[in-house]
Amino acid sequence: MSRYRPATQPTFYFIGVTTTSSSIMRVFPAWARHLRLKDALLKGIDFPLHADPEAYREVVSFIKSDPLSLGALVTTHKIDLFNAARGLFDVIDPHARLMHETSCLSKRGGKLICHAKDPISSGLAIDGFIPAGYFADTGAEVLSMGAGGSTIAISWHLMRKRADVPSRIIVTDRSQPRLDEIERIHKDMMPTIEIEYVLADRPEINDKTLAALKPGSLVINATGLGKDAPGSPITDDGVFPKRGIAWDLNYRGDLIFLGQARRQQAGQQLQIEDGWTYFLHGWTQVIAEVFDIPIPVSGPNFDEISRIAIEAAKG
Repeated sequence: MSRYRPATQPTFYFIGVTTTSSSIMRVFPAWARHLRLKDALLKGIDFPLHADPEAYREVVSFIKSDPLSLGALVTTHKIDLFNAARGLFDVIDPHARLMHETSCLSKRGGKLICHAKDPISSGLAIDGFIPAGYFADTGAEVLSMGAGGSTIAISWHLMRKRADVPSRIIVTDRSQPRLDEIERIHKDMMPTIEIEYVLADRPEINDKTLAALKPGSLVINATGLGKDAPGSPITDDGVFPKRGIAWDLNYRGDLIFLGQARRQQAGQQLQIEDGWTYFLHGWTQVIAEVFDIPIPVSGPNFDEISRIAIEAAKG
């Protein structure tokens, strides 16, 4: 017997780890009113990290078969859910096929569609704070700590810019199988730039990698540490590159990585970015897909969506 009850009104699911503490639970009803989604509901479904594959198959089967369950946003479990439930998808979009992950489930014409929206949402976020020509002008590198779906998407976006690409991308992770998987995916992307993979099973290894970066380099916390689990991928002794950019994909939680960057902001002349805009693009791209509506990605209407979210998140 399924643990899931059939939806009685249009329902959109949030599959994550700690969904009840996410701002989206307050933000979505305000957005739904603004976007005229009528009586649409958002429901959170929590799984532990690297849950049993059968648990992922069960939730996907339920969404697929339940008429008023319209789709889902998937976070943290993007790769595991894709691998477990791949046989249940009627359509897999090209990004999902390349990256072996899903961040969005939607339905069209009775078919369940698996999407990877992160390449789009991460690209919109990163292009919002890094000016065009930055990497070509500075020769900067990128260090992304965490070899999950976000790093796959961000690296894809950075690699496809032709002339304006990082001089090198370094990916670190605590798991060698995860590094092997992202390396395989990168090979499918046919990169034209150098990519290094570093097993960092303790934060001191990330510190050492951080210290070797060129000035101006982009440093990303894509580990989930600071949100899904406490802590930071670096120690307090880690030194950010001069004039570098520190980007934490988290916007809530203990945000230790952001605190570490802020303590060095003046001395290292750092630009510091949190995950709020990434959060906005991540959600609005999926909502647009699931509900089949246009949502702007910039300009006054996007600013209004951000304002509504900030107000609702305070509530």
